[in-house]
Amino acid sequence: MKLIISEKEIAAKRIANILASNGSDDQKIYGVPVHHFDSNGQEYKAIGLKGHILKVDFPKEFSNWFKVDPAALIDAEIEKAPIQKMIIKALKKVAAEASEVIIATDYDREGELIGYDALQIVMDTNSTLSSTRAKFSAITPKDIKEAFAKNGKIDLNLAFAGRARQDIDLIWGATLTRFISLATFQVKDKFLSVGRVQTPTLALIVERELEIKSFVPTPYWEIGVKFRTGDGEEFDATHKKKKFTKKEEAEDAFSKIGEIGKVIEAKESIRDIKPLTPFNTTNLIMGGSSMGFTASRTINIAENLYMNGYISYPRTDNTVYPQTIDLAGIVKTLGESPHFNELSKAILSLDKIVPSRGNKKSTDHPPIYPTAVASKEKLKPDEWKLYELIVRRFAATLLPAAKMKRIAAKIDVNGEIFVANGSSIIEKGWIGHYPYYNHKDVFVPELEIGQELTLIDKAFEGKETKPPARYSQGKLVQKMEELGLGTKATRHSIIQTLVNRGYVRPNPLEPSEKAIAVIKMLRKHAEKISSPDMTSELEMYMDGIANGDETREEVVDRSRDMLRVVMEVLQNEKEEIAKEIKKGIKEDLVVGKCQLEDCEGNLIVRVARASKKRFIGCNAYPKCRNTFPLPQKGLLVTGKDLCKHCEHPMVKIISKGKRPWDLCINPDCPGKDEKYRNYKNKKQSSGADSKS
Repeated sequence: MKLIISEKEIAAKRIANILASNGSDDQKIYGVPVHHFDSNGQEYKAIGLKGHILKVDFPKEFSNWFKVDPAALIDAEIEKAPIQKMIIKALKKVAAEASEVIIATDYDREGELIGYDALQIVMDTNSTLSSTRAKFSAITPKDIKEAFAKNGKIDLNLAFAGRARQDIDLIWGATLTRFISLATFQVKDKFLSVGRVQTPTLALIVERELEIKSFVPTPYWEIGVKFRTGDGEEFDATHKKKKFTKKEEAEDAFSKIGEIGKVIEAKESIRDIKPLTPFNTTNLIMGGSSMGFTASRTINIAENLYMNGYISYPRTDNTVYPQTIDLAGIVKTLGESPHFNELSKAILSLDKIVPSRGNKKSTDHPPIYPTAVASKEKLKPDEWKLYELIVRRFAATLLPAAKMKRIAAKIDVNGEIFVANGSSIIEKGWIGHYPYYNHKDVFVPELEIGQELTLIDKAFEGKETKPPARYSQGKLVQKMEELGLGTKATRHSIIQTLVNRGYVRPNPLEPSEKAIAVIKMLRKHAEKISSPDMTSELEMYMDGIANGDETREEVVDRSRDMLRVVMEVLQNEKEEIAKEIKKGIKEDLVVGKCQLEDCEGNLIVRVARASKKRFIGCNAYPKCRNTFPLPQKGLLVTGKDLCKHCEHPMVKIISKGKRPWDLCINPDCPGKDEKYRNYKNKKQSSGADSKS
């Protein structure tokens, strides 16, 4: 009997259904689904894991935060501990009867490590087992059958690179998190998380916020006009200077504008709008972000689509289709759907299908593309939205370039020069089947030099420069990739961790005062932690492990040496560090201004001494006894938003495994639905009458 181990249960079930000659016999061992089937006379059993079944951790004697110096963790031994005990028991039971194990986890560092750990467990149970590795990029009949027909071996270098990442992230994360948390007395559920990749990522968000806060707007003035041709065609133009920084100069130019304009330059050109490049993980996340999905949500949906055989593996850097992909065959299959029939016809009508190419080419996985046609009725709404985006992006890489006509003209109005720029799509090409492309035609008629135009309107407008925008999750992932922070498999989860820890508010990403305080402190006392340079350097070393140029032990020890230097600085400046961070934490407790008449206090998050329950109360207590109840579970994140219904402050509740909940603190808010109105009846639980 051959044992197949996949990364998730859904993948195990699909693989069994694809390979089975006469269907599979599903059973449960210790509550874990096992799929038993025959294929070409050979008996198989397939088990799906739940991602990692082992985790890295320190020995128990290092678990007490108050008794162990954080610096002692740098050189502490690292163990592997079980986190999926029933799956491990089931693996051992089935492995005892097997002759061969086939690792069929996702083919990347993470998947290779998951497969390696599972392999070690079954080999410890049955040392006579032979092992092979099935590599595939899509869970389709064709890909799975080909993968299992030519099994290879597990890539130990890739697995050890994944293990090095685990070790390094544990050492850095645990050491720094304990130090910062203990120094500021933020322990248990209030601990302050610091990480090798997480912290420089947070630094990007904080730096952008500080830019916004320190931004001083600069006034400027714009002059616009509207012309009419002799044929009655109307169009807009702007002064060639675009922005006047001196009002007097703008007013002088505006006063000179007469009633007639004369064309002194007219140019017409046609340019191609090249097809988009194939989707890789970063571009997919950016596409999902533009549709309102968080980075984590985009990847979770994509993984479901992959596991169900609708798209290829969604964790890839590649933007070049390999020649082995039957592009025309996929297009024909998509044509079976009424949603994509016209799109399919447009591609198949071409003389030759020539796909676009990005600048990143790798051999582990192809770019993300559809592998089967899906039905809108069988997918959840969000799944369909992302699937359609992937299908249309795929089509956009195969269709011809669009063509845009551009007209640029300069018009003299009594010595003041105005510029008109028009554009229109004259051949839709790939744009005709890609509704996510934003372009608005700007009309400018065909003009001739010397042609006179009638000025029918003019406008003088004062404006101010605007600060840079906060990062969207998609833009941040792009920036992380550019700086070498994290990997295609981890960037989305790093951002989600920052949200879950209460460091940032999602989309656009806005840091809390606590986050700003932590980053300012690290910038001042230990800049290396918040800089991407150290992290990208370690990523380079881990790439060296994957390529066989470095060993896991060498890279992990190198990271320990880096951390030792950082910790020495932090320990010497502990008191100042604690003072700076505590100030930020205190500011985060402020929810907003007290709204009672004649009260100038602030509403803050408080904890009742007797009941230990949290509530919102005025800091002018006991003079002001204004209070509001709060849910007792979940991470509480304060903000500056006011309720659109009653203008009371809003807070965000973040609970593991649930979507963040935006809550108006006013129990009588007219916008609250019945599900949350019951907080009105829980005021007594707020501890409003307790001293705090």
